[in-house]
Amino acid sequence: MKRILVVGSLNMDIVIETPCMPKAGETIAGKSIAQIPGGKGANQAFAAGKLGGNIAMMGAVGNDEKGEKLLESLKGVGVDISRIEVMNDIPTGQAFITVDDQGENAIIIIAGANGKVTKELIDSNLDLIKQSDIIIMQLEIPLEIVGYVKKIVEEDGKIVILDPAPAIKDIPENILKGIDYIKPNETELQILTGMEVKNRKDITEAAKILIKKGVKNVIVTMGGDGCLYINKDIEEFFPAYPVKAIDTTAAGDCFTAAFALALSQNKNWKEAIEFGQKASSIAVTRKGAQTSIPTREEVDEMKGGKM
Repeated sequence: MKRILVVGSLNMDIVIETPCMPKAGETIAGKSIAQIPGGKGANQAFAAGKLGGNIAMMGAVGNDEKGEKLLESLKGVGVDISRIEVMNDIPTGQAFITVDDQGENAIIIIAGANGKVTKELIDSNLDLIKQSDIIIMQLEIPLEIVGYVKKIVEEDGKIVILDPAPAIKDIPENILKGIDYIKPNETELQILTGMEVKNRKDITEAAKILIKKGVKNVIVTMGGDGCLYINKDIEEFFPAYPVKAIDTTAAGDCFTAAFALALSQNKNWKEAIEFGQKASSIAVTRKGAQTSIPTREEVDEMKGGKM
């Protein structure tokens, strides 16, 4: 099995359940509030660990109770947390998440220690980067660090997966060029390309903008509709599994991790996408981020059999 490294964010999620999203200036009564370990990077590392991957994570937390709980959560599913820096002078990152009765969410992120991931931290862990075969990154750490890590690994033939969230307009082409897989949702694809996305034809055209900028493969997740895989030669649609979604938090992270896990076991891109869809379809039927991640056995038991 190939080794997976997640370079990214760790947040404590403050999750508020609400019957509907409040409008500007509106006050509504929420239903509940909870603290759940999260952060896109940590969610992906946790999911890969819970699904049985050979996984390590690099990032930063504060020297506080939230950071301690995040590290405990990752360690509990077998993630190597030895390269996550604990910072004394800045708090752990937080995400404030509202989830409505339709399972849709809105998220506000306070970067905290995630914003202090530096080149020095990366340089001090070059051995782990060199030992890893698949690198997963997101955009909840400084963009310059994403570009720095990508430059380090691009000559080594490693697989680089970028989950471009939160999406940023006008990402430099030197960061996008050579990315093996980028996985935006429809909203993120629109922000990344500046192109309005209303239908599948628009998604295809927008994805090709990223390919022209040097991305090798684009996987656009479309929620309950499924996902679309596009490269310079192929376009293939994968319908979603029919489930009742109650919370979409971390569904995309679960997909990314499961996709990477399948690649680490020498599955092809089609098998990896199908495995990612199975895992994320289970995650949306449960509340929370890391609390929603399924086990490998649960994914294997889904319709279609084992990977």
